[in-house]
Amino acid sequence: MSHDASQGNPAVVGLAGFGLTTMLLQFHNVGWMGLGPVVASGLIFGGLAQMIAGFQEFKCGNNFGYSAFVSFGSFWISLGIMFLLNHFGIYKASHTDVGFFLIAWTMYTAIMTIPAMKIHAAMGTTFILLLVGFILLDLAHFGYPALTKVAGYELMACALGAWYMMAGAIYAQIFGKPVLPMGKPLI
Repeated sequence: MSHDASQGNPAVVGLAGFGLTTMLLQFHNVGWMGLGPVVASGLIFGGLAQMIAGFQEFKCGNNFGYSAFVSFGSFWISLGIMFLLNHFGIYKASHTDVGFFLIAWTMYTAIMTIPAMKIHAAMGTTFILLLVGFILLDLAHFGYPALTKVAGYELMACALGAWYMMAGAIYAQIFGKPVLPMGKPLI
């Protein structure tokens, strides 16, 4: 994932929005906070900002970043809207409905995990953690509700992976050389 040095790297915003919003949802999933901050961040930082980063990845010719950031930005906006629709009693999504929503996102994530493992170890590991987290949430919605907390802690590690890659890109530009190792591709 190379970017023109004369331009900013849109991945730093996409990864920041994904990491922060994922972290907030997991704080909710393990019972530490309510949904309000998740909805707000899901609509703006995880949603809109990540989507904008994806559209900028398109200009860089990065299909992986374009797909990932626009798609996961859409995920966060959709989830935020679902939470709002449920809260206000409009088009309520049942626990099972949310489960099927998550299954569809699990399938997309499975597709994206393969190329992620070819980029570098940090990207591959982050996507593997995301895929495992989605599978845990799928199972939590279809008969194993205790797995929501397990997914919460596991997806906190995923969020940290996104922030690690964000920090790596920012530090490399500021210090003029790679500072945080991303590791060899997993495949």
